[in-house]
Amino acid sequence: MADLKSKFLEAYAVLKKELLEDPAFEFSDESRQWVDRMLDYNVPGGKLNRGLSVIDSYKLLKEGKELTEEEIFLASALGWCIEWLQAYFLVLDDIMDSSHTRRGQPCWFRLPKVGMIAANDGVLLRNHIPRILKNHFRGKPYYVDLLDLFNEVEFQTASGQMIDLITTIQGEKDLSKYTLSLHRRIVQYKTAYYSFYLPVACALLMAGEDIEKHTDVKHVLVEMGTYFQVQDDYLDCFGNPETIGKIGTDIEDFKCSWLVVKALEICNGEQKKLLEENYGKPDPQNVAKVKALYHEINLQGVFAEYESKSYEKLTTSIEAHPSKAVQAVLKSFLGKIYKRQK
Repeated sequence: MADLKSKFLEAYAVLKKELLEDPAFEFSDESRQWVDRMLDYNVPGGKLNRGLSVIDSYKLLKEGKELTEEEIFLASALGWCIEWLQAYFLVLDDIMDSSHTRRGQPCWFRLPKVGMIAANDGVLLRNHIPRILKNHFRGKPYYVDLLDLFNEVEFQTASGQMIDLITTIQGEKDLSKYTLSLHRRIVQYKTAYYSFYLPVACALLMAGEDIEKHTDVKHVLVEMGTYFQVQDDYLDCFGNPETIGKIGTDIEDFKCSWLVVKALEICNGEQKKLLEENYGKPDPQNVAKVKALYHEINLQGVFAEYESKSYEKLTTSIEAHPSKAVQAVLKSFLGKIYKRQK
């Protein structure tokens, strides 16, 4: 896998060079340097899980056949398109959330010379995706399917982000609307489609499969994405900021987190009152009270139980799939996220 990761990183350099020499735009030295720095700061900095899993999945779908250099490069290019999509979402998301850190460094818009230029950088990142697809996939029979796939998943993600944002409108802080079904809808659209379904759908298209015939795979991956986000919600509160690379702010931000939804289910009247008085307030004392309540009602235990039940359920769904190759893809995904700490 280490070899595939280095090939993946080499593909980034190739794709970046192509974008910085795109004939559709006449770059000045200054604008080329800006995009170069913007890409290096925002695209390759994360864990690269989404991108790498395209190669990983494609390799498993080919059932042990040795991949050609071209196949590795094309799978890498699709993986990078997902990383570009992720960068575009995160750059804009950080502005919307007034975040301070991302991946252990200041958010892009927080840099002194960047500020709100970051909004246009987000738009640029999004526009790099069809440029990459055109450069490398235009002659492929699945080109239109790829464009459709990226467009649809982007629409689903932006719509999920919208539900998330309008649910947390300042001045309308009403915890009673926070339910498991709302949490699930936000998570499914905002995270699961682009983080879990998209990489596998890309690999399936490259392998010549009709993704319309794989709705069962989509279903399992969306379930997995839901489980992944619940872990994220848990780590936001109970994870080590050093390990996860960011300081969690879900409590201050009045987020519809799995933890608060579960807490509302478990709490007695008095505890619910305490939650309502302290949730969504920026003061560290309020946050500390919410965290103390989470400990008091043993949310860690509730999460541990959820984690093992989800794992069992997902494993059962995966093993019901007729294709051993597809099973291998899904199991590899599950193995990467089960009991993760970051």
